[in-house]
Amino acid sequence: MSRARLLSLCGFLGSILLSLTTDSSPIVDRPLHSAAFILAVTGITILWLNRTFPNVLQSAPSEQIYSILPHDERRSSRDASQGNDDRVASGGTGLILFLSTLVVAAACVRLELLRRTLKDTQCSQVGIQCVLPLLIALFDSWRTRSSAKNDLEIIPEYRLRSTVVRVFKDNRTRYLLPALLLTWGSVLNALSTSRPRSTHICAIALPHRILIPVFQSLGVLLDTFILCAIASFSKGMGARSIHKYRRWPMMVAWIFLVIALSLTVAGAIVYSAKPEYRSWIVSLDDSYLLSLMGQTLLTAPTIISGMVLLLWFDLLEICFLVFFVCTSVPSFTAMWTETSVYPSVARGTIFFSLLLLFCGLAIFRQVRTGTESHVPLAVQLKAPSFRPLLYGFLLSFFALYALLQLYQSQQVSFHPIDVLMDGAKILHNERWRNVSQSNSLDTAVTEYRRRYHRHPPPGYDEWYKFATDRSSLIINEFDSIDSDLSPFWSLSPTELRFRVWQMNANPWNEIAGISVRAGKAEISPNILPTHRWMLEGATRMINTFAEWLPDMDLALNLNDECRVAVPWERLVIPRRGSGGGENASSFAAFKENKWSSNREDSWPPLPSEPITETVFEDHSFHDTFYKYGAIGCPPPSRARKERAWNTRDLCVSCAAPHSLGQYVQNWTLAADICHQPDLAKLHGFYVSPAAFKTTHDLMPVFSQSKVHGYSDILFPSPWNYIDKVKYDPSPEHPDKGFHDKSSTLFWRGATSEGVSAEGTWKGMTRQRLVHLANNLTSSEEVPVMLQTPSHKYAYRGVKSKDLRKLLNMDIGIVDKIARCGGRDCADQEKEFGLVGQSDFQDHWKYRYLFDMDGAGFSGRFLPFLQSKSLPFKTALFREWYDSRLTAWLHFVPQDLRLQGVHSTLAYFSGINGKIDGKQVFMPAHAKEGEFIAEQGREWANKVLRKEDMEVYFFRLLLEWGRLTDERRDDIGFQL
Repeated sequence: MSRARLLSLCGFLGSILLSLTTDSSPIVDRPLHSAAFILAVTGITILWLNRTFPNVLQSAPSEQIYSILPHDERRSSRDASQGNDDRVASGGTGLILFLSTLVVAAACVRLELLRRTLKDTQCSQVGIQCVLPLLIALFDSWRTRSSAKNDLEIIPEYRLRSTVVRVFKDNRTRYLLPALLLTWGSVLNALSTSRPRSTHICAIALPHRILIPVFQSLGVLLDTFILCAIASFSKGMGARSIHKYRRWPMMVAWIFLVIALSLTVAGAIVYSAKPEYRSWIVSLDDSYLLSLMGQTLLTAPTIISGMVLLLWFDLLEICFLVFFVCTSVPSFTAMWTETSVYPSVARGTIFFSLLLLFCGLAIFRQVRTGTESHVPLAVQLKAPSFRPLLYGFLLSFFALYALLQLYQSQQVSFHPIDVLMDGAKILHNERWRNVSQSNSLDTAVTEYRRRYHRHPPPGYDEWYKFATDRSSLIINEFDSIDSDLSPFWSLSPTELRFRVWQMNANPWNEIAGISVRAGKAEISPNILPTHRWMLEGATRMINTFAEWLPDMDLALNLNDECRVAVPWERLVIPRRGSGGGENASSFAAFKENKWSSNREDSWPPLPSEPITETVFEDHSFHDTFYKYGAIGCPPPSRARKERAWNTRDLCVSCAAPHSLGQYVQNWTLAADICHQPDLAKLHGFYVSPAAFKTTHDLMPVFSQSKVHGYSDILFPSPWNYIDKVKYDPSPEHPDKGFHDKSSTLFWRGATSEGVSAEGTWKGMTRQRLVHLANNLTSSEEVPVMLQTPSHKYAYRGVKSKDLRKLLNMDIGIVDKIARCGGRDCADQEKEFGLVGQSDFQDHWKYRYLFDMDGAGFSGRFLPFLQSKSLPFKTALFREWYDSRLTAWLHFVPQDLRLQGVHSTLAYFSGINGKIDGKQVFMPAHAKEGEFIAEQGREWANKVLRKEDMEVYFFRLLLEWGRLTDERRDDIGFQL
């Protein structure tokens, strides 16, 4: 039995590792590709093993060969069984081929159902796969013939146990009770340990909400048929047939190979008939191939171990053990390691589910021993029972449960928002305490050298005077400029100037130039009329300080989306003190406070005819996360290694590094995608951007906003500078005091975040917010932090029908569905409905204003900050001013997953109503909301004025001027 134990260990370890790794594996991106390859490799491996080491797959001691019949029935019908073996071996070839064909067809259908389920995983239901043991037990009951009437005696001193054994020994349903307990425990466990639902949309107006659970159910039925058929091949042929004909391993191997071939042929047909899918079918990235190899090396041995175990044990026994191990181990881990209050862990339910699992397994083993043993019943009953082990398990489990309940409370004494607000005040005060310490040019220069390890650029004195004349509160803190420009120190001034020319000379790039010559900024020719406002606004801003700038050219991004995605391995950021900086000893060296004299001639003029060469690629309407987003992260990061394909469940571990429960704790870290692989399907910029021409080369593109990992150079947006949208209250649209406004969370907007095709709108942020506010079904529960009767706080599942009564949310899509194709336009209109247009100044009626990205940054946020309302903000894009604002002091941050919207609104607006028929009250924190609104308003009027935009842009262009100067290492400002 040493081989059986070794194979059992390999099989169970493989099952556990597969269950732990598949959830984040890239192979799920292409389930049919992956299945075809894994099955082909497994089939070839089985054929090789069967030829090279035949005893591994074919030998098992005769007493271990499992028949579906109990031992007594096998003994009473031995002749019939041997006759069946002979018939299968000699005349059952046609039947075997027929069943094999059915298995192949069932497997192909099963994989297609899996593909369709994965496409809309957010509509899938938890726990459906847990009925597999019960279905196999039902199959066992159907195959097992009723035995003759049992004439076993009833032993008085063991009346109960002997009666139980008599019932199970003679009943075809002997395994149904343990299977039912195992299934019940597995379902309860799956429900209690599942993560909260994500906000990815399962549309109520589309059939997927019903179809996907149906597909799941059909998939489990097909799984049962496939497993039972393969197990029957290994058992039904009989021991003599297995040793004589050696057909079992080869049969399974050829089934795997035929399935793989069928999937390949289907792929070839799709490739030929659907040209739009060809690129996706054949383009396999390195991360997918690497993951496929790893999963194949893990899956193939696991399948082979399972095949061999079928010769030693029966299918139901293997299924029981695998389900017990794969369910109980993660449950124990969840109970022990989940120390935070979010997501809340129902330890009582987990405990009960594990008890059911253990009882199911214990009864199964007792029944199996009682029905299969040669030992007389009286001896069985008088032998040491399983009871001491059961009692010991229960006692230790109760002790663990009590310990966890004592030391890991699901309640907190303080609301997380109170903690976050206090931390925000401290952080802001520490950061800006000495914001005005540079009250002279000398101290400003000294602070510059301390921060950036080099001299200021020429013209710094004029910039300082410009900033102080405009009462700029911020003189020293311009780290974002240094961060944006640092990578470009790796390029020579000549190369930088050439790259600017290269971008401006080709209008297809959708990049426009601004030239500064002799102290005046002008727009370059060949500008798209639709974007001229942007260039005119930028030029107007530059001309407020252009007289102090050297001659230079700029390349401005005309699109909302950012453009420069340099792989992490290629991005060279010079260390301070070398390259772009200076060491301490060089500070004493003389720096000339003057630009090179030939700067105008150093910038090549644009050609009379546009060029066609470009470094940009058009990737509009396609997913961009892995090719252009995640490549900006280090190779070991989760964004590079994992695929968060499960859109049904909230990726709690993705949000945890920057969160405190449901709430954003670190706004800066929340923008870092490297620990958030699930963002690949949660924003239009990554799902299907409208205009996306990007490059992997380090090109000096000036953009109004960018996301993490991109190397665009940020500059203040002309949208806000020229008041494309402005805060302009009037008697018709007054901005009343905070307490006089409607206590409602308000948003109006268009579906402009990305272009929707083939259902991609279901992951976009704007659509998800509208669905979260209006379209959740009545039975769906949302975790909301509420006050308990003991005046503590805990998360509680609240049905959406109750939330709509308790919380006021006025959120809708205006006028029409934009940026969509095919049936997505009609689907969205059917799902969401539309609301009429409203005046932008109507926003001031509401206390809470939601702000989020469109195709790029949001142009509304600054007006929201300037108002007396409280802005809620979620954003993937970051702008020039982000480092100047402090979340939870100037605005209310929201995660892109939107999992904390209801809890945040409940904190500020309060709860007073019934939940599940019970009265619930949580006081409103309107004063705290008013405080954040006033702090944001006051701070915006100090550091986010138009004058502050000019000061920032002026300093940025001085640094750009030095970066592109041939003598950049010899120039600088010195007193």
